[in-house]
Amino acid sequence: MAKTKKQEINKIVLAYSGGLDTSIILKWLKNEYGCKVVAFSADLGQGEELDPVREKALATGADKVYIDDLKEEFVRDFVFPMFRANAIYEGHYLLGTSIARPLIAKRQMEIAAKEKCDAVSHGATGKGNDQVRFELAYYHFDPSIKVIAPWRMWDLNSRLALIDYAKKNNIPIPTIKKRPWSSDRNLLHISFEGGILEDTWAEAPEEMYVLTRPPEKAPNKAQYVEIEFKNGNAVAVDGVKMTPAKLLAHLNTIGGQHGVGRVDLLENRSVGMKSRGVYETPGGTILREAHSAVEQITMDREVMRIRDSLIPEYAKQIYAGYWFSPERQMLQTLIDDSQKCVNGVARVKLYKGLCRTVGRKSETDSLFNLDFATFEKDQVFNQADAEGFIKINSLRLRIRSLMNATGRNNIRKDR
Repeated sequence: MAKTKKQEINKIVLAYSGGLDTSIILKWLKNEYGCKVVAFSADLGQGEELDPVREKALATGADKVYIDDLKEEFVRDFVFPMFRANAIYEGHYLLGTSIARPLIAKRQMEIAAKEKCDAVSHGATGKGNDQVRFELAYYHFDPSIKVIAPWRMWDLNSRLALIDYAKKNNIPIPTIKKRPWSSDRNLLHISFEGGILEDTWAEAPEEMYVLTRPPEKAPNKAQYVEIEFKNGNAVAVDGVKMTPAKLLAHLNTIGGQHGVGRVDLLENRSVGMKSRGVYETPGGTILREAHSAVEQITMDREVMRIRDSLIPEYAKQIYAGYWFSPERQMLQTLIDDSQKCVNGVARVKLYKGLCRTVGRKSETDSLFNLDFATFEKDQVFNQADAEGFIKINSLRLRIRSLMNATGRNNIRKDR
């Protein structure tokens, strides 16, 4: 079997995180295929997690290592378009892991082309969403690319089997499992799943959280933050212009101090089963609240109604890995057109885990007209006109009630 694989595959680029699983995969690819393996890690804001990656990859057998800083591209071209849509999955999840996968796959395929690799590989399991997200993106860029998904192929089907394989191949194994759960981090969020979180009744332990303080220990004084938007994108915080990645990182810090952005969700995976995820998304939570506030004052009612009706479908497309699909691109075009008027400033209040809009304004695109909206005496709105408006809108309800009262519906049914 290994001989056949060796003839078929000449060079592989692996999406490599530096953890135990992808380290084992790297060695397994070398052993099974006998070819060169390029390890690629995307810097999406993991911080110090990336420090040992290059050394570990080379020590495990990588022939070449790429560690690419994609933070600005991540926020500008993936996070911000998603937030222009106010996307949220199943009412809670801000799609922090989902939106990172298409960018990782995009860059992985660029490296594959540059290095003349005929195969790509990832460490996603056969039960999860990530296998779908990675592979749909791979095939978008190269329909003929060969995809190697070790978790769907090998017989290392338990933690003990993985550890045994690591020992036999001199792959360092953590001596103590300090954190009995898995996590994934980028600039938008950090997610936790598995281990002790598989008890759906058990509260997530406080020591698990990385980005946010416990709301109970957050400052006793509220903090007000002003966020400026241009064409639906955040461009400044408290009057200070920032690049997309720096702006999101800044909001993460502020939100984290106030315990903002914690979510505990039992979500529906693409492959069919339910899975519990715990998320920290402090900056993203603030951004979505502020963006919505500016839309309230600048976006036409019917435009907003249509856009809002598309949010569940748009979010599902991202969750299920269809970022590069024509249907997502079609929706994005419509959504971005709705954002041309979303220019203004929102003021939000952060306090003990809560993020709440307390003000919004737009110098150029406000649809709020005090002359019409005031409860005081005005000269532009004839309140008597409301009677006709109500009668016209109630006509179908009145007819229905009259029909029921006279029994004419029953007569028609008898015929």
